[in-house]
Amino acid sequence: MPQTFSFPTSIVFGAGAIDQLPAELERRGMRRPLIVTDPGFAGTAAYARVAALASGASVFTGVDGNPTEKNVHDGVAAYLAAGCDSIIGLGGGSPLDAAKAIRLKITHPLALEHYDDLVDGGRHITANLPPMIAIATTSGTGSEVGRSTVITIARTNRKTVIFSPHLIASVVLNDPELTMDMPGHVTAGTGMDALTHNLEAYLSKGYHPLCDAIAIAGARLAAQNLVTAFREPRNLEARTNMMMSSMMGAIAFQKGLGATHSLAHPLSSEFGMHHGTANAVLLPAVLEFNADVSAARLADLAREFGATALHRVRELNDALDIKPRLRDYGIPEDALPMLAAKAIEDGCHQLNPRPCTEADLLALYRVSW
Repeated sequence: MPQTFSFPTSIVFGAGAIDQLPAELERRGMRRPLIVTDPGFAGTAAYARVAALASGASVFTGVDGNPTEKNVHDGVAAYLAAGCDSIIGLGGGSPLDAAKAIRLKITHPLALEHYDDLVDGGRHITANLPPMIAIATTSGTGSEVGRSTVITIARTNRKTVIFSPHLIASVVLNDPELTMDMPGHVTAGTGMDALTHNLEAYLSKGYHPLCDAIAIAGARLAAQNLVTAFREPRNLEARTNMMMSSMMGAIAFQKGLGATHSLAHPLSSEFGMHHGTANAVLLPAVLEFNADVSAARLADLAREFGATALHRVRELNDALDIKPRLRDYGIPEDALPMLAAKAIEDGCHQLNPRPCTEADLLALYRVSW
């Protein structure tokens, strides 16, 4: 069956890229943009640098650590009240995802759950969206370059993936200088998110040699640079390589992800656990679960890492001070069956190289608890 391959995101990348913001705003006729960010980032020097380059912009900071449907509706209200004509998504994965969903709802009237990728909701999404510039300030989700947004829907309390090429930002300005003041625990969690995206994309089912090549190179960059970025936060080379790894992971996972993400998503929506940290804790168990069916690809990764992927992930978690058990993050053991019921509803595991039942997902939670 024919496949469709697409890498259309326009990206301005490298130290100083943010200085292109005024020209990009003018080029796209973005005169009254709404900056979508979170309250923590809004108080930083990096935010002030960006805001100074976007004179006349309004600001919306009402984005939670895991963006919700309410955040999106509040953002739409802020956009309309300020008479905005465009959006700047600024921050980590949460404000970037929120910005894309706000952008969608400006012109699309259906409730967000109707755009759910699990019900082929992308068929309802058309190209009539306001312009958007995406600016990442972490190196993890790669949401800035992707064509999806993940929002927790109120009715189901489930992290819901909305996917469409029309959600791709008009342009991405990715400047690693904006990531140099990230706290260590954020560098660790987001960096392991980038690594997990690359690893799961490479191991996922499906035929996509282009994404495979990007994923294995992105995984190598993360494995080689994450600990340096964690220990030397102002090391521009390490920050640059981690930002590239993050983008590569997000580009590669258009091929698919796997069970790690299905397991991680309910931990965020139910208990507020940082998504990247959840991935880091769960990834070793999933790699072991997939070992037999993924033997050839895991051998490829071992050649890249100089050790097995499982060993390298555990080594990184230890170096990054990521505690190894779900119990270390306050996840109660009696919640694991509920979490497994949520995880089986998440579409990511459908492309896991080894098929998963709800019982399998519960067993993976138990191994990780």
